[in-house]
Parts: sequence; C-alpha cells; structure tokens
Amino acid sequence: MSRPRVLVTGATGFVARALLPTLVERADVTLLLLEEYAGAPLPAPLATLRPRLDVVYGDLRNFALTARAVRQARPERVLHLAAAGVSDPFLEPRLALSHNVAGTLNLLRACFEGGQATRQLVVARTSAEHAPPNVYAASKAAAWAFCAMYARVAAWPIVGAMIFQAYGPGQPATLLLPAALRAALAGQDFPMTDGRQEKDWIAVEDIAAGLLAILASDLPPGTTVELGTGQTTPVRAAVERVYARVGRGGRPLPGALPSRPGEAQRQAAAAAPAEALTGWRARIPLDEGLDRLIAAEAKS
Repeated sequence: MSRPRVLVTGATGFVARALLPTLVERADVTLLLLEEYAGAPLPAPLATLRPRLDVVYGDLRNFALTARAVRQARPERVLHLAAAGVSDPFLEPRLALSHNVAGTLNLLRACFEGGQATRQLVVARTSAEHAPPNVYAASKAAAWAFCAMYARVAAWPIVGAMIFQAYGPGQPATLLLPAALRAALAGQDFPMTDGRQEKDWIAVEDIAAGLLAILASDLPPGTTVELGTGQTTPVRAAVERVYARVGRGGRPLPGALPSRPGEAQRQAAAAAPAEALTGWRARIPLDEGLDRLIAAEAKS
C-alpha cells in the first residue's frame, strides 16, 4: 500500500490492537470511536499510537452520525471490525441486530452512497456463520447477506475476512484459552465441555497480517478470504497443551460442562485460496502461539 487513508471501526478491540501498530506504518489511519472516548485516553497499546492516529466520533447504530464520520475521514479503504457479542455470543437479539446488522448497513451506505469514494470495505466475519449456533453468529451471517447482496447488485467493493478460532495476548478473559490459562497458572482444575470440537486456531498476529494483505489487495466484490491455518486441533487438546506448558498443577475436566447445542464439530479454513488471493498464509503454529500467549500473560 502507498499510504492509503484507512478508517477502522472496532479499533479498541482484540484484533485491532494487534493490527494497528503495523497498519500505521503503512497507511494514514483514522479510528471511528464512540463519543465516550472523546477526551479520554485510549487503552494500551493504542495510547502510544495516538499521535499517529486521526479520530472521528460516531455511532454505527445511527446513520447520520456514521455518515458524518465517514465524510470527515474520507477513507479510501475501511476495515469494519466493530461487533457486539464476540465475548458474549448469546446476547439479546435486539442488541445483535442493532449493532451488527443495522450498524453494518449504516456503514455500507455511508461508504458508498452520496458519491463517497471508498475503494474497499473489508468486513470481519466469523467462521460460525456457516451454521450459526448463537445470536452473535446469526447476526453476523445476516449482516454479510446484505453485504453480499450489495456487492452483487450494486458492485460495491465489499469483501469479507472470515476469522477462524482467534487466540492470543489481550483476548477477553471470558473466552476459552484465556480462561484456561488463568486456571492453569493458579493450579486450578478447569471444568469444560467434552472438547471434541475441532477448531482452526489462528494467532492474532497472523490475523493482523492477513487483514493487512486483504487491505493491500483489490479483490472482486463479494469475495471472502478465510483467515485460518487450514488445520484443526480439538478444543480438549488445546487446553491440555496449555496445562502441560504451565505445569503448576490442576487439570482440565472435559465433560464437566454440557456441550453447546448446534455447535459445528469441525471448522477449518480454506487456506490455499486465501494464499492465492492475497499471498498471505498463517505462519504461527499452535504450540508457538500458546508459548507467546503464556509469556505475555506472565508479563502482565
């Protein structure tokens, strides 16, 4: 990229915090933040980047405020990471619809109606959209249905970045691996489901690199790039690897919790098409990624 103007939503989230330190080296970056952040310090590590970031304020649930923010930012490319329910996938449907569906629609219109010159809108997707097991995934699938429709009918340059089982430093503490790691560090047992589900675990550093590759690519409208390794590891095995590395006692308790109904038993990214489309592929194996996660937790 030759320093395009990039607008990022969801900039205080897990993925954005890993992405932005590199993105600011390659682009002129504007964050779309809620008004509550006006005058308030940004969370680490964004605070150290603040002198290199522009900020516009708005609320994706409100079209007028979203359109105003996009006009102010004048982005060539937009990375839409904002979503409700990432760490609480069984949120109220009303909230999921207003944030994830209406919010995405408002952003689409703001980027492509009224003569706006946005060249690309990258929408973060979830691999659970294929067979949604919860409200969050269903709302993301509905949002992408609108994206795909506008890409097909209006040729709006909207592309998807489907993120598989993300993990890494800074992930919300309620999610699986951070919760398991905290229990392992405390030498406590960890109640869990049977853990037979096979997940495509992808380190957040690889996700950030994949998003950068998508932003640097001019892909056909409606394309989705799957960000994953193409390989799977059962949930139980991933948790067991955490405990083996920490070595402070305690153990996973598979089957202590009921399995969630409707959850896919295997999810794996199509890694070869992603590399063919963007030149990107995941490079961090699960064992290395877990070592990085444990080391980061030990420093915090």
